[in-house]
Amino acid sequence: MATILKYTQEGFEKLKAEYEFRTKEERERIKVAIAEARSFGDLSENAEYDEARNEQAKNEARIKELDDMIQHAVVIDDSQMDAEIVGLGSSVKVERNGVTVEYKIVGSNEADPFDNKISDMSPVGRALIGAKKGDVVSLDVPSGSVNLKVLDVYKA
Repeated sequence: MATILKYTQEGFEKLKAEYEFRTKEERERIKVAIAEARSFGDLSENAEYDEARNEQAKNEARIKELDDMIQHAVVIDDSQMDAEIVGLGSSVKVERNGVTVEYKIVGSNEADPFDNKISDMSPVGRALIGAKKGDVVSLDVPSGSVNLKVLDVYKA
């Protein structure tokens, strides 16, 4: 049974773009690299050929993975959601101990902590889902409990 994956429209578009890139440009680049490596002669001792074939296998595996992800994706239409309530696709500004942080709530496959994109399934994401501006949400962490005050919620 395949897992249903939730995506924002932006995340789904990135998934499709990677699929297009890998099935067209990257496949062609690898095909040329394999042909060039074959021209070097004996394939049994040809490191360039082995490397190109390994790249091909990795690319094909990623294409299969992307295809499966696209086939089972559920794109959340945030235009139908209340912009004042935190949900998938929301940007939310929170305060914790006087420090303000802004997060974008995304599906688990889109999460990127370096870009402040957190999964709706993460502890912080789960705590924030359904919250409104002015709410204080609590979540348990190994060192105790953390309170986050929701300063703003918007769709970006």
